[in-house]
Amino acid sequence: MTTVQAPSTRSAGAVLGLVAGRTAAYAGVCVLVVFFALPLLWLVLTPFSPTPSYRATLSGFTLDNFDNLLSNPQTWPSIRNSLYLATGSSVLVITLAALAAYALSRVRIPGRDQLLYALLLLSSIVTGTAAMVPIFLMLFQLGLIDRQVGVVLVLSGGLLPAAVFMLKDFVDSIPRSYEESARVFGASPSQILRHIVLPVIRPGMATVGVWALVQVWGNFLVPYVLLSNPSKQPAAVVMYTFYDAGGQPNFALISTFALVYSIPVVVLYLFVNRRYGFAFQGGIKG
Repeated sequence: MTTVQAPSTRSAGAVLGLVAGRTAAYAGVCVLVVFFALPLLWLVLTPFSPTPSYRATLSGFTLDNFDNLLSNPQTWPSIRNSLYLATGSSVLVITLAALAAYALSRVRIPGRDQLLYALLLLSSIVTGTAAMVPIFLMLFQLGLIDRQVGVVLVLSGGLLPAAVFMLKDFVDSIPRSYEESARVFGASPSQILRHIVLPVIRPGMATVGVWALVQVWGNFLVPYVLLSNPSKQPAAVVMYTFYDAGGQPNFALISTFALVYSIPVVVLYLFVNRRYGFAFQGGIKG
């Protein structure tokens, strides 16, 4: 006679434990999604609300907030200043990082890797308020205080070590046989760099360019300290002036300006991602 055995208590407990674990994981993911989605929801809804506040609600629909923002005399000059600082810093970082990455990859320098890691470590530690006093004194001696070119140099210098570190992986992935073949046909070092190296590391340059632009686009401390003329300050600094005498925020201007201010970065990200994609290491192996 055949008997049917009931599932063991241990198997049932394992199943319950698995279900409980997955439920807890899904609940944690939902909490994280809500945590990160609420600020984005506020950014999208509040500019169109007739009564904007710190709550992410849309009680009605209006475009008056955009009219008030566009009529503000600080809006367009500050965005133009942000474009100048971000574009100048990105171009400078990409150019110098590509040249330095190629040199560090191809030239045998004693302690090369240790030097690169040291620069990356120092650039990560000595940042923000810790470096502003010596930076301010140095720019004061050079006569670059309240000049946008000084801000571009400071921001570019802080981003260069990480940019060189990222681009060096792309240059390392280029087989040396490519360059040797070009030398056989009489190509000069500048031609090798322009026609072989730069086209191959173009995705890395695009990644570094967007990364540098985002870092400069939202930077507040450096331009706030080094630029005293309101006409030269970027949007990240001007946005902090949308408060009344009592320190209360003007939610209409802040939310609308934040939405307008984020559009160029999002458009650039989508364009670069569609054209080149984002990668943090080279794809050619020799």
